[in-house]
Formats: sequence, structure tokens, C-alpha cells
Amino acid sequence: MNRSTNSVAIKKRKKKILKRAKGFYGSRSKLYTIAKNSVEKSLIYSYIGRKKKKKDFKKIWIKRINAFSNLNGLNYSKFIYLLKKNKIYLNKKCLSFLITNYLKQFTNYIKKNII
Repeated sequence: MNRSTNSVAIKKRKKKILKRAKGFYGSRSKLYTIAKNSVEKSLIYSYIGRKKKKKDFKKIWIKRINAFSNLNGLNYSKFIYLLKKNKIYLNKKCLSFLITNYLKQFTNYIKKNII
């Protein structure tokens, strides 16, 4: 008995991979087997990149908070400690937003209530 194949599904799968590989250099966008490896690796890199982006933003927020606390004569850890001690539960993103957009108001609030 002859071996049966499902060529429709195979073509669909290959087409999907080659579509994702569009824009890759040379044979990475033309040949299925090479494109498959490249697409797989690119998906891994994009996953890693999404995680790295979150870390990078957190670093930026911490640097902004640190710069603000240094302007007010405190170091970062002491500033965070004083916030928690006074029951001000803001995450780093919110603190950074307040510092960048409402610097005067936030400075006045901190000086009155915390320092």
C-alpha cells in the first residue's frame, strides 16, 4: 500500500513559517528548514526581550527615585523606608511618574509629611 500524505497541511505549515520569516536575511527567509530554525530562535529572543524590557524600565524608575531622594538629602533605601513607615504604598512606577510630572507638588508633600 502506498504511503499517504496530507500535502495541504504541509504546505499550510510551511507557508506559515515562511511568512513569519519574511524580512530575514538571505536563505533564512527562503528555505523552509533554515527559516524554521530562525523563526524558532526569533520567538525565543522576543520572549527574552519582553522580560528584559520590564527589567530596564524598573532600572529607569529606580534611577529617577534615587535622583529625587538625593536632591532631598536622602539615599534611596532611606527614602523607601520612610515612605513605608508613613504608610505610603506607591510602587516604583507611580513614584517615578509623580517625580517626573509633578516634581514641585511631590517635593512639597514629601517635605511636609515625611522628612
